[in-house]
Amino acid sequence: MGNDTKSTFLAVIGGGPGGYPAAFHAADLGMDVVLIDREPNPGGVCLYRGCIPSKSILHAASAIQFAKETPDIGITFGEPVIDLPKLRQWKQGVIDGLTGGLGQLTKQRGITYIQGNAEFADSKTIRIKGTDGTGHTIEFKHAIIASGSEPTPLPFLPASERVMDSRNALALKSIPKSLLVIGGGYIGLELGQAYNALGSSVTVVEALPYLIPGVDRDLAGPLTKRLEKQFAAIMTKTKVTGAKENPDGLIVSFDGPEGQSEEQFEAVLVAVGRRPSTVDIGLEKIGVDTDDHGFIKVNAQRFTSNPAIQAIGDVAGQPMLAHKATHEGRMAVEALNDGKTVYDPIAIPAVMFTDPEIAWCGLTEDEARRSGKSVKIGKFPWQASGRAATIGRRDGLTKVIADEESGMLLGVGICGDRAGDMIGEAVLALEMGCVAEDIALTIHPHPTLSETIMEAAERAMGGSSTHFFQRQG
Repeated sequence: MGNDTKSTFLAVIGGGPGGYPAAFHAADLGMDVVLIDREPNPGGVCLYRGCIPSKSILHAASAIQFAKETPDIGITFGEPVIDLPKLRQWKQGVIDGLTGGLGQLTKQRGITYIQGNAEFADSKTIRIKGTDGTGHTIEFKHAIIASGSEPTPLPFLPASERVMDSRNALALKSIPKSLLVIGGGYIGLELGQAYNALGSSVTVVEALPYLIPGVDRDLAGPLTKRLEKQFAAIMTKTKVTGAKENPDGLIVSFDGPEGQSEEQFEAVLVAVGRRPSTVDIGLEKIGVDTDDHGFIKVNAQRFTSNPAIQAIGDVAGQPMLAHKATHEGRMAVEALNDGKTVYDPIAIPAVMFTDPEIAWCGLTEDEARRSGKSVKIGKFPWQASGRAATIGRRDGLTKVIADEESGMLLGVGICGDRAGDMIGEAVLALEMGCVAEDIALTIHPHPTLSETIMEAAERAMGGSSTHFFQRQG
């Protein structure tokens, strides 16, 4: 396309895990669709600079960690040799394959894809500055904003290549000898573990009293114990107050329980959260309201204060998760198509791809108790799991939260190897309105890690499970 004008039924701004599923679903329903993104193919932050590259690096890190642990079972490998250029090439190959596949699916569906920066001119028009320097005008009947999010910076840190956000960290330009991770949430801990496995001495600093705020403390326990062995230091109740660069790195200033201190690191990774990407897309020209945090306000059908425009994904509020955006995108298109569909999930799973992984859905124990519910708790430690024993990963826990009176399932959490692959069963159970007994009476295959959900549910019913006995009272 050159300098041209195109009319379409639906324009989607953002080709990430919210935008491209929305565009695909709309095209499958027969709508004329234009999809706009800055990258050459759909994929968004998730595929280019987030979920996929980080999990690729974490896979490499897990292989290194596994090799360190195999002497315990009688197998010893030599010291790993890390070919960083080849690792980058492999990671990029994964990204290129997936995003290229999405590009093909876009063409097969007859979607007009424009690479460039989009900005609303008014409630019916989008101006696009193409990455090739060309200009485009899109006249639309409806639009979906799926512009995503970006890392939250710390303005008091120096502008330096030694100060990384998640995007820079995933580029793997080098492996620093010492790395400070600012932020003890899932992004910081995932990347911290990856860099630790690749050879960095990692220190984590978190302003709150503990790592991974918002996660059930029972689930956080096994991961925290592992991190205490892997990382050089974990500094909680501590804030970074500044940093100065010198030829050897960054001298970082801290304010913690014992007062002020300084320490030098070769590099710093800022992982204090993400913020919605709403700058320079022209929201002020279309009368779309945002909240105090910059998220676009939407209703149950994802419509904004402008009835012609919907918003989905990270830009539309918490939780900022790729799978939430995908579901939201499809539901927004359904609402546009039939006028009846609403976005109303009972449970949205969350997964931390640390080692061990943590996955949960529904209410945590603290959330359930704060809401005034009387709850029954079932915990099954993986020390009692036969499958966990066979893979040398007994450092896990599965937890079931149920309503004390009705037995209705309120939440499930898992900390352990492959927890993210297991949580789907619990999400379905919550969506179906199951009681704990439904899971306890469901025959699970043996020996598997999924059995731990069944046995935790048995314990939530008030008794013991087959493989774990603890006297009541």
